[in-house]
Amino acid sequence: MAETIAVDLAKSVFEIVVSTAPGKIVARERVPRRKFLDFFVNRPAATVVMEACGSAHFWARKIQSLGHTVVLLPPAQVHPYVVRNKTDRTDVRGMLEAHRNEDIRPVPIKTVEQQALASLHRVRSASVADRTAKINLLRGLLRELGLVIPLGARKVIPHAWAFIEDAESGIPDAIRPPLADLCQDIRALEERIHELEQRIAAMAKHSPAVARLQTIPGVGLLIATAVLAFVGDVHRFPSDRHFASYLGLTPREHSSGSRRWLGGISKRGDSYLRTLLIHGARSSISHAHSNPDPDRLRAWALKLEKTSGAKTAAVALANKMARIVWAVLKNDRDFKSAPKAA
Repeated sequence: MAETIAVDLAKSVFEIVVSTAPGKIVARERVPRRKFLDFFVNRPAATVVMEACGSAHFWARKIQSLGHTVVLLPPAQVHPYVVRNKTDRTDVRGMLEAHRNEDIRPVPIKTVEQQALASLHRVRSASVADRTAKINLLRGLLRELGLVIPLGARKVIPHAWAFIEDAESGIPDAIRPPLADLCQDIRALEERIHELEQRIAAMAKHSPAVARLQTIPGVGLLIATAVLAFVGDVHRFPSDRHFASYLGLTPREHSSGSRRWLGGISKRGDSYLRTLLIHGARSSISHAHSNPDPDRLRAWALKLEKTSGAKTAAVALANKMARIVWAVLKNDRDFKSAPKAA
């Protein structure tokens, strides 16, 4: 019988169990990092089960190169199978049990290129968060001195510099240099963000999938590349609704018997990609306000905005955008906007 090997990944010591039948463990090992791959060399082809956590994709590629089949399971869906206290021994047992559940969809193993693109997105996201924090800090410090900066991130640095250079602005001399340093830090972060976006564009320059996705209203370079980096192949989703649900853009349900209750969106899945889609939807709606003849998709969003509000309309449009992303990638063709219905 083919073996199933469960691995609890770690920084230095790895817990490994070998199973030949459900609930039956025939071998157990604890190996250091330097000997981890040696365990799989010269073993019969087996199914190796791991959680999709840190370093999982790297080890999955290495183990697959040795002739084994690797299955990465979502950690959140493995957790319910961990009985009693959490230890490395109970973790690997939980993986074996979760692997038997056909409703748990494995996480696709990322290529090196996908991980590189995802890393650029993560660094950019961290830089944007750092820039936002420093802008808020600068605004708050100046507001304490009675100096108010108008709304808009682009207005912060020019107004802050004007206050710092004005000797009559009322800013104490002791804090003028730190405030100037904050302005320089924000400028440096903006340059870094721009450079990262150029790197993302360079990686996506020769990708037909990125070009096709950008034909969708509200989908730009960041959303298109993030989909390829974090989702990969959409053929693993049976339908467009499954894909939208994977991104947490479908309603949370709490039903029983004949009573059905649908609440707000579930917010499961990758929060970064979901946030990008909602921002893209807001941008698309904003553009539709200035367009006298919007297409059918944006006309629908404008109508919903009037009845349900801007936020609901943005999230609903993001849901539709996600479904269109699935259809564009699955059918391998550009999106064509339909004219507004008469």
